[in-house]
Amino acid sequence: MLVKIKDLELKGNVILGPMAGVTNLAYRDFMKPFGVALSYSEMISDCGISYGNKRTYDYLETSDIDRPVGLQLFGFDIKNTAKAIEIIQKEATYDVLDINLGCPVPKVVKTGAGSAWLKDPEALEKYMTEVCRLSEKPVTAKIRLGWDEDSINFEEVALRLEKAGIAALAIHSRTRSQFYAGNASHELLRGLKEKLHIPLIVSGDVFSLEDAIKIKEITNCDAIMVARGGIGNPYLITQIDHYFKTGERLPNPSLADQLSYARQYRDKLIEFEGEERAVKELRSILPHFLKGFAGYKKYRLALTTVNRKEQIEAILRGIEVQEGI
Repeated sequence: MLVKIKDLELKGNVILGPMAGVTNLAYRDFMKPFGVALSYSEMISDCGISYGNKRTYDYLETSDIDRPVGLQLFGFDIKNTAKAIEIIQKEATYDVLDINLGCPVPKVVKTGAGSAWLKDPEALEKYMTEVCRLSEKPVTAKIRLGWDEDSINFEEVALRLEKAGIAALAIHSRTRSQFYAGNASHELLRGLKEKLHIPLIVSGDVFSLEDAIKIKEITNCDAIMVARGGIGNPYLITQIDHYFKTGERLPNPSLADQLSYARQYRDKLIEFEGEERAVKELRSILPHFLKGFAGYKKYRLALTTVNRKEQIEAILRGIEVQEGI
């Protein structure tokens, strides 16, 4: 199944979902070789860009490895968004402009951005029509099922967004009120693909190849978006990508594989951010590489206390010695 976002033809059907505090350039560069067809940046504030905030500008960084890549903006006022689009078109190298219409976080929603847009589809259509007019790059959007269980309106929103001119739509199969709790309700999306003329990307609870296969069967989506399920499990991308291309199920990675991936990511993040800052982030991410293996709780606790690269290496090497790897 070929995915085209306007003139951008993707080489696979697995998309790396944007995650605040995770999908920086180092993470995207690390994940890309596993079969990521398109990756997205962390959420970028249009106000931060238009006001010239240096930290926000850092989110615009991409690389040759990273591409094709989408930069994901969030905002609530077309004046700010328009200015941000003008700036990134001059300053950044990217392939897709994504607008976040699904973030459930209170500090984003209270401004009227993120999933708050789902409460006013008519205003959203007007906003996105202008975004699509201003953007030189294809525009995509990410939404949720609705604001809450009593206002599930994804179909209306999807059709309005397509009318506004977006080139692809991603849906996380939860409402805003669910945040990330409970189960994703992919069944609700059955039949939506047949009403759209743009690629449909589905996200939510993709933690295994079987999850991806089931989502495809239910929704007939064009691509699967992997987010939290890929943290510490990069080979999941490979398994899904390979299956959709060949129909073959690849086995899960071994502990030796996972330790190798953990080292690769550690080194990439340290190179990108410097040791002190990177190690602080690695405390919470590296334990994910060991999930499901014996001694996980002990190793997770040890990794949450590290301060230097050498300490991480000592723990990983200790696991190899203990397991005879």
